[in-house]
Amino acid sequence: MSPAPEGRIAQLSVSAGGVPKRAVPEARVTTLGLVGDAHSDDKHHGGPERAVCVFSLEAIDALAAEGHAIGPGTIGENVTVEGIDWTLMAPGVRLQLGETVVLEVTRYTSPCFKIAGVFLGREYSRVSQKQHPGWSRVYTRVLVEGALRTGDPIRLLTGRPAAEVGIARS
Repeated sequence: MSPAPEGRIAQLSVSAGGVPKRAVPEARVTTLGLVGDAHSDDKHHGGPERAVCVFSLEAIDALAAEGHAIGPGTIGENVTVEGIDWTLMAPGVRLQLGETVVLEVTRYTSPCFKIAGVFLGREYSRVSQKQHPGWSRVYTRVLVEGALRTGDPIRLLTGRPAAEVGIARS
C-alpha cells in the first residue's frame, strides 16, 4: 500500500517566457521542465537544476492576505502545491507528483525584479529565503519524467531510498 497523499497540485502553470505564467490543466514534465514553458532569461531560469519552480498555495494565500496582488503563477512557479508543510521544502527534499513524476529540490529561488509588480511597494524580496526564511519558491530537478494534472496527489519522499522510488542516478 502506498502512503497517503500529503497534498495535491493546485495549479500547473506555463508561459511563452516571463511572468505571469498561465494555468494549464495538464502538462508533460521532462528533465528540462514542463513542456510548453519557456523562459525570457535562460541564464537565471530553467535548465536541469532549475527545471521546475514550485511554490505553496498556502504561502500565496497568506501573501495575498497581506495585500499583495499575488496568485498562482504570478511570480513564475510552474507547480503550485497545496497541503504540503512548506517549512520542509529545502534542498535535497524529494517529492512525488502524480503517479510517476519525482522532483528533487535543488535550491531556493532568488526573487527577480520582474515579479515586483505584484508586491506592495514593489518589495519582491518578500519571497527571499535570505530575508524571509520559509517564504521562497524552490527550484527542482526532475528525477523521473511523466505527465501531471491539476489535482494530482503529492507525496514527500525524503528519507526513502532512491531505488524505492525508481530513481536511477549515475
